[in-house]
Amino acid sequence: MDTKELLKKVRKIEIKTRRLSDHIFGGEYHSTFKGRGMTFSEVRQYQFGDDVRNIDWNVTARTNEPHIKVFEEERELTMMLMVDVSGSELFGTKNQFKDEIVTEIAATLAFSATQNNDKIGLILFSDQIELYIPPKKGRSHVLRIIRELLEHESKSKNTNIAEGLKFLSNVMKKKAIVFVLSDFVGDDYKQNLKIASGRHDITGIRVYDKHEEAIPNIGMVQMEDVETGEMMLVNTGSKKVRQDYSKFYNEKVSYFKDSFAKSGAGVIDCRVDESYVKKLLGYFKRR
Repeated sequence: MDTKELLKKVRKIEIKTRRLSDHIFGGEYHSTFKGRGMTFSEVRQYQFGDDVRNIDWNVTARTNEPHIKVFEEERELTMMLMVDVSGSELFGTKNQFKDEIVTEIAATLAFSATQNNDKIGLILFSDQIELYIPPKKGRSHVLRIIRELLEHESKSKNTNIAEGLKFLSNVMKKKAIVFVLSDFVGDDYKQNLKIASGRHDITGIRVYDKHEEAIPNIGMVQMEDVETGEMMLVNTGSKKVRQDYSKFYNEKVSYFKDSFAKSGAGVIDCRVDESYVKKLLGYFKRR
């Protein structure tokens, strides 16, 4: 992609997603996440009705009187966008590929955070960390993030969500609002998600194409595994082949939903031919 074409694409995405974030998501994002970032302010004596979870046991033991920690709302929050750039994100059958929708969702969220004067960072991952942009504020920073999402060429076609979450836990010591954008075809990330969710406010946004859910019966077809590059002849006329694929796909989706639910993290399912605007808005309003 040449520079002129890239800038044109960035501008197009900015116009579309900025309008959405200004008119729809700015207020919703703020009311959903404000007050989630709390910073320690002072210690005072316990009063009837105070939350016992905030008791400072060290001060209480030292003074022989119960004391609680007082927190104040942080004026600014940090949003981290974790984006899966592995081979399976290049799948698409109707108008748009998954990675295009992912870029638009990420841009909309980033502009919503900018409206709130929050910092935004980016982690691009496959089965390794491909790019890390530390959190910063401002429009030019968001445009850089969009440019990277559009221009990045993945080093690997494989996915390792656990690796991305591990990196997040290592690099982000303060609480952040984290959106993980992927098709979540991987597994074995439950433990890392649990650890990361203990510190951060995490939401998994699963972006998928309806044609991934089931294989149609169209006879013998040559297919490529987008993550391994392996070509294979598949008999889609076989009921067992179709059932095995459906079982595999449904297991991945169940693992995603179960892992996020048990970690106390949020989930959004977004099909490429559905409105991600409605999905995000519905999610913010439910929170």
